[in-house]
Amino acid sequence: MNAHLRQIHPLSWTIIIGTIFGRMATSMSIPFLSIYLINRLGASPSQAGIVVAVSSLIGVFASFYGGYISDVIGRKKVLFISIFGWAVVFVGFALADQIWMFFVINALNGLCRAMFEPTSRALLADITPQESKLLVFNLRYAAINLGVVAGPILGLQMGNSNSGNAFYIAGLVYFCYGAVLVAQFLLHKEIGGVTEQSSNRMTLKGALRVTGRDRIFVYVLIGMIFCVLGYGHFSSTLAQYLELSPSFTDGAKWFGYMLSLNAVVVLVVQFPLVRFSSRFSPIVPLIAGNLCVSCSLLIFGLVPNIWTMMLGVILFTIGEVLMFTMTDVLVDRIAPHELRGTYFGMFGFNNLGNVMAPLLGGFLLDAIGVSQPLLIFGIIALTAAFGLPFLFLAKRHLPEEQAQTE
Repeated sequence: MNAHLRQIHPLSWTIIIGTIFGRMATSMSIPFLSIYLINRLGASPSQAGIVVAVSSLIGVFASFYGGYISDVIGRKKVLFISIFGWAVVFVGFALADQIWMFFVINALNGLCRAMFEPTSRALLADITPQESKLLVFNLRYAAINLGVVAGPILGLQMGNSNSGNAFYIAGLVYFCYGAVLVAQFLLHKEIGGVTEQSSNRMTLKGALRVTGRDRIFVYVLIGMIFCVLGYGHFSSTLAQYLELSPSFTDGAKWFGYMLSLNAVVVLVVQFPLVRFSSRFSPIVPLIAGNLCVSCSLLIFGLVPNIWTMMLGVILFTIGEVLMFTMTDVLVDRIAPHELRGTYFGMFGFNNLGNVMAPLLGGFLLDAIGVSQPLLIFGIIALTAAFGLPFLFLAKRHLPEEQAQTE
C-alpha cells in the first residue's frame, strides 16, 4: 500500500484532494435543488424534475465529446475551461430567480461536469502506473464521499432549501480548485498537453464507430444506464417524496441526514468491499450492486418510517459502492490506450439514467401521489433491475484475461 501511495503523481493528489472540497461545496446545494425550486419558486415535482434532469441530459451528449476532445487538444485545456466555467455556473445559480434560468444554468452545469469528469479520470489513468490504478480510482471515489459527508449538513445549517448562499461558496471553491490545477500544470508542463499520438487521433465519427462495435463495452454501458437510473432516484425522487409526504416533517432536514449517512457508509465499507470484490470478475460487483440498489428502493416504499428509510440508505450505499468502485478500472482495461479519453467520455452515456430518474420520479409523484409510496418505489425498483440481463451478457463475453482483477 505504501509503495503504491508513493507512486501517485502530485497532479493525481491535486485532483483527489480537490474532489473532496469540490464535492463538499456541490453537495451543499445541488442535491437540494429540487426542494429549493419547490419551496422558493413554487415549482411542481414535474417542473423540478425537468430542471434537475437537464444537467444529466446535456451531460449525456457532451461527455463523449468532452472525453474525445481531451484526446485531441490535451487534458489540460479541457480541465481549465470546464472548472473555471463551473465556478461561473454556481454564481449563476445564486443569482437566478426564474425556473427557466435554473433550467439554462443547470444545463451549463451538466456541460461543465461532462467535460471535467471523463477528462480528469483519463488524466489519472495517463499518469498512474497500472498496478496503482485501482487504488487511485478508489481514492478518488472515497474523496467524493468524504466531501459529501459534511456538505449536506453544512448546507442545512445555511438553510439552502430557501437560500442561494451555498451556490456562491461552491463557485469560490471551484475557482480555487482551478487555480491550484493551473499551478500544478505549470510545475509539470510535460503533462496534459497535445502529444504526437493525440494529434493523430481518428475522427469523432470513427471513434463513435469503434466504441459502438465493442460488444463488451456496449453491454456494460447499457447495464450501467439502468444502474444509474436506480441510483438517480436517491437525490431526486426520494428528496421530493420526503419533502411532500405528510408522513415526514421537515423532509429537507432528513434528506440531508440521509446524504451524510450515505457518504459515511461509503467511507466505512468501500475498501473492504473493494478488496473482497477484486477476487471476482469486475462485472460481478456491478450485478450485486444493482440487486442491492433495487431492493433498497423497494424498502423506501414499504414503510413510511424514517428508521426504515435509514436502513434502506445503508443497503442502497452498499449497492452504490459495488456498482461504482470498479467501473473506472473496468473501462480503463476495455479501452485501447490511444482512445482512453474517448471511452471514458462514451461511458458518460450512462447518465441517461440520471436523465430518466427525475423525469420518471416526478411523473409518478404527480400521477400517483405521495400517498402510495410502495407503488411509486416498486416501479422504479423494477426499472433499475432491467440492467441485470445486460450485465450478465457482459460477464459472459468478457475475456478471461481481462476478467482477472489486480
